[in-house]
Amino acid sequence: MHPLTPTATTFHPATRSLPRLTAHVTGLALFAFIALHIALTFGQHGISNDEWVQHTYGRLLLDYYASGLTDMSAFHYKDLYLYGGLFDLIAAALERVLPMNVWDMRHLLSAAFGFAGMVAVYRLARHLLNDTAACIAVALLMLTGAWSGALFTHTKDIPFAACMAWVTWYTTLIVTRLPAPPLGLVLKLGVAIGCAFGLRVGAVFGVMVLGFGVLASMALVDGDWRARLAHLGRSLRTLLPALPVALALIALFWPWAAQAPGNLIKALTTFSHVTFAIQTVLDGQVMAITEVPRSYLPIYLAVRLPELALAGLVAALGMLLTAVLTAVFTPALDARHHPLRQHLPWLTVILAALLPLALAIATRPALYNGIRHFTFLLPPLAVIAAAGLYALWRHARASRSLAAAFIALCLIGALDPLVALARLHPYHYVNYNRLAGGFEAAVAGRWEADYWSDGVREASGLLRDHLKGTTRPAAPWRVAVCADPVEADAWLGPEFVITRDWVSADFFISTTHMDCDSVLAGRIIGQVAREGLPLTILKDRRMLTAEQRRLLR
Repeated sequence: MHPLTPTATTFHPATRSLPRLTAHVTGLALFAFIALHIALTFGQHGISNDEWVQHTYGRLLLDYYASGLTDMSAFHYKDLYLYGGLFDLIAAALERVLPMNVWDMRHLLSAAFGFAGMVAVYRLARHLLNDTAACIAVALLMLTGAWSGALFTHTKDIPFAACMAWVTWYTTLIVTRLPAPPLGLVLKLGVAIGCAFGLRVGAVFGVMVLGFGVLASMALVDGDWRARLAHLGRSLRTLLPALPVALALIALFWPWAAQAPGNLIKALTTFSHVTFAIQTVLDGQVMAITEVPRSYLPIYLAVRLPELALAGLVAALGMLLTAVLTAVFTPALDARHHPLRQHLPWLTVILAALLPLALAIATRPALYNGIRHFTFLLPPLAVIAAAGLYALWRHARASRSLAAAFIALCLIGALDPLVALARLHPYHYVNYNRLAGGFEAAVAGRWEADYWSDGVREASGLLRDHLKGTTRPAAPWRVAVCADPVEADAWLGPEFVITRDWVSADFFISTTHMDCDSVLAGRIIGQVAREGLPLTILKDRRMLTAEQRRLLR
């Protein structure tokens, strides 16, 4: 037998437990590193385009409760009532007690949600496989710029993804224990579903996955249709306690949804037909968000995931096909020994990743910002990819040379995106894999780049530095911003005023995303760049004549 292949007779039990202990320590070290990364970098990010309205919504929800449920302003503020307010309500409450910049506080809170989501990913992968695969899954998530870079600024998407990861975790545990899962587990599922709905109505995907899991469990019951129906009835009864828990949390964090029986349906149908007069880009082709092809989301997932994760997903697909063929051609004595039963825990993870993707392809909703609205797919995809990579490792370790080659390839596959993310810091979320052409292709206009205008904060600092020692005019300098005004106003002093009359602006701050920096002429006096490519441009327009101010660059 090859020396790399462990057997029960080769090692002492204490020695056999050493790899598991090492993997566990590695997991702790990985989470410690992630926590340190969050603690050191949360204050380096700009304000995203939606954060002002989100935080205002949270304040209004807080006013609603403080007024004894009489101040209804929250339900008439733009279209925010269509969203749950879990994150924004917490942020608004923390704003009143924490002596720190409110935007940095929101970013730290968002990263805390993301950290909790990675804990769910770790526990799920460890349950399905082992500690090593759990470490791989979390590492793959952190190597994905659309996750690790989004942790701080995507304050709608990351918290929702985290809650959905916990929904998937508890659903996976429950489905294998039907028809009588422990009550504590059912109540925890209710909490997870309630929190997910307390952020977005998209939590309905979690309920759908649970439903399919219950049906699959019923289908594997030994006996006739009466036995299966009895199993279904018992399953539904034991799951019933999750309902009041979920509804109570939905009413707490999303009170509008509880004000009328049809409000949940209204929110769901509204988002399925949402349209904005904005554009997106797909491999260099600019298009209206209502005209995106069915391939939009799959392509963006393919170019956003690191190559190592894609390799894991391909390997996992091979595993899935093998399992299906085995189940089809292997006879079973009864349902208890059906080949598919051992794969039942994976059903919920696969559905969590593929069901929303399949429905998006089928229904063609308006899509933009790449995978931002589907960030919640990344955790289950990371678990599946980790399973594929771990399966490859189990085959490779039978040979010393294959094992060495596999480890080398994995190290290269991990170091390549890690170096890219380090060079882009703190703008990780604009990274793309080499299949897409990398960060350079995004900035060149092939893919969505800094759509959240994260670089505006740094550009505002550049403007302040540029004018140090300059005599202040009688009136404040006027600054035009190709983003939400608060994104610059929060970091500029009283000597500046954000103007919506762009023609009269003395300075112009703009992301290069979708060529917004070309809207106004001016002399470039600074830029936020990575890899020599600009993300945000700062222009001085004071020397321009009135006629020149109306011209493009």
